[in-house]
Amino acid sequence: MRSIYTVLFYCLTPFILFRLFWRGIKAPDYRLRWLERFGFYKHTYPQNVIWFHAVSVGEAEALFPLLRLIQQRHSDAKLLITTTTPTGSKRVTSVMGETVSHVYLPYDLPDAINRFIITFKPVVAVIMETEIWPNLYVACGQNSMPLYVINARLSEKSARGYQKIPTLVNSALAQVNGVFTQSHEDAQRFITIGAKKAIVTSVGNIKFDVEVPEAIILEGAYLKRTLFANRFVWIIASTHKDEEAIFLALYKQIKLKIPELLLLIVPRHPERFSDVQQLCSQQQLDVVLRTSAEPMLESTDVYLADTMGELKLLYAAADVAFVGGSMVSVGGHNILEALVVGVPVMFGPYMGNFKEISRRVLEQQAAMQCATSDEVIETLLELYQQKDLRLALVERGKQFIEQNQGAINRLYELLSVHFS
Repeated sequence: MRSIYTVLFYCLTPFILFRLFWRGIKAPDYRLRWLERFGFYKHTYPQNVIWFHAVSVGEAEALFPLLRLIQQRHSDAKLLITTTTPTGSKRVTSVMGETVSHVYLPYDLPDAINRFIITFKPVVAVIMETEIWPNLYVACGQNSMPLYVINARLSEKSARGYQKIPTLVNSALAQVNGVFTQSHEDAQRFITIGAKKAIVTSVGNIKFDVEVPEAIILEGAYLKRTLFANRFVWIIASTHKDEEAIFLALYKQIKLKIPELLLLIVPRHPERFSDVQQLCSQQQLDVVLRTSAEPMLESTDVYLADTMGELKLLYAAADVAFVGGSMVSVGGHNILEALVVGVPVMFGPYMGNFKEISRRVLEQQAAMQCATSDEVIETLLELYQQKDLRLALVERGKQFIEQNQGAINRLYELLSVHFS
């Protein structure tokens, strides 16, 4: 079965490269560093590394506290971080700098993976969340490399998909030394698709251990007092295609009742910055780009964050946050960063990627979910009119975070045998 998978992957490689090229039209970084995706490297890197893989920005952000803890307790540790996306790559280099090595994860092709392993000689492989690559996992086993999946999550839909290819999945999971899941439900699903019960442990979600430096909170507060003075700032974070149009239409309706309303939009992907700016112009809305450094006017409708890595800062400058990817069928994004910063949180009906977190946060009345556009309007007006409600949401949100922290330390203890 794995041989068939490998042949198909090789056959699909030209189409994968064409897709990279096509995406590179709007996001030029997708056209760069292709050699890394095949296990070829232009530089010399450390060997015997502790290797972590985080697909993109969200996984990388969740991983940073664990990496810092390792560096604090093992100053001589050689860390390698791989990502799949350019945005994830940029986030790793901007946050961790020269303290870690970083390349793209090679494609799941045997020759590319072998070159990767020969180059870095990892002493342990730690994969974030849901990345199951059959050839990669088997290569770890063949090279006697301990392999762990951490902060592991598996939706019901994904589990059903994996169950359709049991031979391929079982051969991959047989190489894994430990699966450390976000919840007991995730643990059961991993067992269902073939992971041995003895290696599966629920340790909690490391995203609850998100770090927000006090300097970021203070900088956000300063931005609110100065640039956003006298405005009620509604941040729409991590938006996707078709989602901004929904909020621009809602903005026009809500603006009639909240004259000082300012819509702060943070698109999820940088290649869409210009599209969102054009959409605002088409709607005849006055937009200011963050990179333009233009002054805010009373007439400014939209502040467009055309930068990366500033979401926590912008949360701290807002009065209310709506976490995107949830008004269209993307599956939602991480609401925990907004809760940690201390801003009232709203989100839409599509939260399949964060089903457990959204259920629990609603149970504790620490955030507000809106099923329709009308509910979005009603909820925002309610939050605008009731400062006490905003403060209560913030307080309950912080309590929710504190009650669920500790996964980083638990993971460190489970993995620390490989760090010395």
